[in-house]
Amino acid sequence: MEFFGNSHQNLDYHVYQAIKEMIINRKLLPGTKILQDKLAKELGISRTPLINALKRLEHEWLISAVPRRGFFVRLFTKSEMIQIFRLREVLEGLTTRRAAMLATDDQLRRISKFFAPFVDPSLLADIKRYAQEDRNFHREIILTGGEGMIARILESFGFLNLSYQLTTHEGLVRPPEETYQEHLAIIAALQERNADRAEESMRRHLRASLNWLEKQSNHAEPDKS
Repeated sequence: MEFFGNSHQNLDYHVYQAIKEMIINRKLLPGTKILQDKLAKELGISRTPLINALKRLEHEWLISAVPRRGFFVRLFTKSEMIQIFRLREVLEGLTTRRAAMLATDDQLRRISKFFAPFVDPSLLADIKRYAQEDRNFHREIILTGGEGMIARILESFGFLNLSYQLTTHEGLVRPPEETYQEHLAIIAALQERNADRAEESMRRHLRASLNWLEKQSNHAEPDKS
């Protein structure tokens, strides 16, 4: 993979996007060290645009810089993940409400197709495929209903991307068997343009994941970071 651009700014942006996609697609897993020489060679770039990209990703909380050790894909504490899901419950609840009121017919048709393959229960075992569908589903709703300040907050702070930075189950908090019907309930409310039920269905969905995280945190050793 090599990048060619008309300016250093273009190159920095393309490198930033490439590494971000590697993190989101879990080619670079939470907690792992960024091997800078290897990554620069793989991308066909020098260290300068790589460092610029890593610093930008550090600003977005996807990368951590550890003194004298280098850059690592950020591994969130349980308390940090709880905070992320608390914010998602509120903000995505609002975007789902707006999506129910503002979505075009084409947007609703696109949303209705999410999770269609999983009508076959045996496919729920393909957790990698389901996790990708999960990310795309939530992103589509944010794009549909997250205009203005809400969209800017979600995009600037990347709450959706951050919430998949768990080390297990492709980043999912709960298994597909638990969340599949919850997703269908959100889709049904959107198709009916029922704003109240759409918001509550999304909030209930994210609250269940929040409750799971809080339960795990209460049964674990206290975070020391």
